[in-house]
Amino acid sequence: MQRNRWTTVCNCRTTKRKLKADISAAFPSLSADDLSELVPNKEEVNVVKIYAHKGDAVILYVLHKNPVFFQLEKQLYPTVYTLWRYPDLLPAFTTWTPVVQKLIGGADLMLPGVVVSSAGLPDVKKGDCCAINVVSNRAPVAVGTAALSSSDMRSSGMKGKGVNVLHTYMDQLWAFGDKTAPPVTPLTDTSVQADGEMDGVESGEGGEDEGAENEGQHGSETAAVESSCQSLLDLNLGEQEQEVETEEAKEEVQEEEKDSRSPQEQMDSLLFQCFLHALKSKVKKSELPLLTGTFLRKHMASCCPRGRHLDIKKSSYKKLSKFLQTMQKEHSLIRVKELSKGVDSIVEVDWKNPELCSFCVPDDWEPPEESVEEGENCEVSYQPPEITPLYGVTARLEPLFQEAQKKKGSVIQASEVRTIVTDYVKKNELVHETNKSYVKVNPVLCDCLLEKSEYQEIEVLKWDDLFSRTLNRMQACHQLQFPGQAPVVRKGQVESIDITVASRGSNKKVTIIKNLEGFGIDPAVVADTLQHRVQASSVLHDIPGAKDRQLVQIQGNQVQHVGRLLLEQYQIPRKYIQGLDKAPKAGKKK
Repeated sequence: MQRNRWTTVCNCRTTKRKLKADISAAFPSLSADDLSELVPNKEEVNVVKIYAHKGDAVILYVLHKNPVFFQLEKQLYPTVYTLWRYPDLLPAFTTWTPVVQKLIGGADLMLPGVVVSSAGLPDVKKGDCCAINVVSNRAPVAVGTAALSSSDMRSSGMKGKGVNVLHTYMDQLWAFGDKTAPPVTPLTDTSVQADGEMDGVESGEGGEDEGAENEGQHGSETAAVESSCQSLLDLNLGEQEQEVETEEAKEEVQEEEKDSRSPQEQMDSLLFQCFLHALKSKVKKSELPLLTGTFLRKHMASCCPRGRHLDIKKSSYKKLSKFLQTMQKEHSLIRVKELSKGVDSIVEVDWKNPELCSFCVPDDWEPPEESVEEGENCEVSYQPPEITPLYGVTARLEPLFQEAQKKKGSVIQASEVRTIVTDYVKKNELVHETNKSYVKVNPVLCDCLLEKSEYQEIEVLKWDDLFSRTLNRMQACHQLQFPGQAPVVRKGQVESIDITVASRGSNKKVTIIKNLEGFGIDPAVVADTLQHRVQASSVLHDIPGAKDRQLVQIQGNQVQHVGRLLLEQYQIPRKYIQGLDKAPKAGKKK
């Protein structure tokens, strides 16, 4: 969650009375005394409004600096701080301690991870508020809503999603309070089974011997629970302490250097210095247009003083694109243009700018030690883009996604598509009564997924066929996330790097490489690197019909060397490179 937007103090008796009424209606098991403890008449209750990452408004009710309830979409939910005082307030699902790490990371609780006691599952309906605790400890560690009713969970064979998690121990809502650890409150029933994962521990077996054994192990189980809960806290606190120690060490170094500027201001200054240095002594007019990523790696990084390191994330700009925009708008030093979608380039430099003309290279600057092959030295710092396949909702499929509020043109991942389709099937009760692996085809599924010739023939679909038909009828898209830049969503499949071998006069072979710019790779750097590696001449040519795109041409069949360069040093996935099969066979002349 993000920072709070406003905070008020709930002191009005009418407001407190209404809050108590809302809590009592949502949680009728609370007594009048419990309500008076949660909302004291003579103490302040702060009301804090914050915004989640998705933009949802969340209202917190804070007592003694701890959030006790939060309200999302007009529904009240207790926090873990409240549940530790009233562990029986909500029906609780039990899981193993290692699963809590996944929940803290943002995952929902899946049914295979639920530990079922001898008393069976808690009785819940779909959408009911429920809690999650760990084996042998009643103190909840998460709050959420039931993804299915208890009967549906049992009928599904305990497969699929069980609880949609809203809030967990150690998340930012927990960190809003005093950050205490869960109390150790052993479960009254320790006879559990987890879908066959704990062999020999089943209800109704063992008789008196098992009872005696459980009683003898009660103390050790309590200690184990306390240790497991503490281990979760130790893990996160250990990371926090390490970060604090690192920051303290940085502050000590700054004090020794007697630099009164903040670390952020120092990084801003270093970036500006390296930027001017690179333009003054590194960049040539013949290199323009120059990819912004190449400018940072090849030029600015080499201008960084020894012992210092450029890290844009530690500056006030956070991203390279924002830094370069500032250099363009406020200093008029450069002009940046998006020559190809999602890939920025420096197209113009004002060599007569007063700031650039007056800049002098620092006396203490020493050129970095460079390898003989300059091109390869640049490749080491290259980071490939993160590519995520996406799917767009088409007009034909819009009725299927309407309940999930996904309109035509909405772009989502495959996992979300599966979730939306599954929820639609279950909400409309389309799972086949006798064979759960089939889904009944209703009019919406018929119009969205079937061909006209199939309307009278197909009445049911297998789950896999249902998902594959849905994905095949969606608009293929993908997202490119370049380091230091905002993610870019494009329609269609990823345009792969294309490697071909052609003949040029007297049957001489040349290797041609296209589409490097789409992956943020500078064709000039690749040409220079290959020229040094294979000792063959290479040239750049503009691609006809493709504005501001170039191909690399190098003498001979060099597919093997090109493939090794792209796969090993640029780390481009093999599936995004076409033409690797054109490498010369062993024993044949290139």
